[in-house]
Amino acid sequence: MDKNLISQNLEDAGCNSLTIEEFFKLYDSDNYKGILKLLSNHKKELLNNLHAAQKQIDCLDFLIFSLKQKNT
Repeated sequence: MDKNLISQNLEDAGCNSLTIEEFFKLYDSDNYKGILKLLSNHKKELLNNLHAAQKQIDCLDFLIFSLKQKNT
């Protein structure tokens, strides 16, 4: 695989430079188990952020609903 494409994909996925550097250390040493763990951990972090944002949206939705109910 082209390392530039991999690097761009990792950046697009929100990986920081340290994660990308760690990825290529693992990649260069053919440590695919380590790569999968690294990527899985990043995915878990993204999902946690998504769930936190969803909770915030739910709170705003409830507030908006409550304010609309009060005005009617």
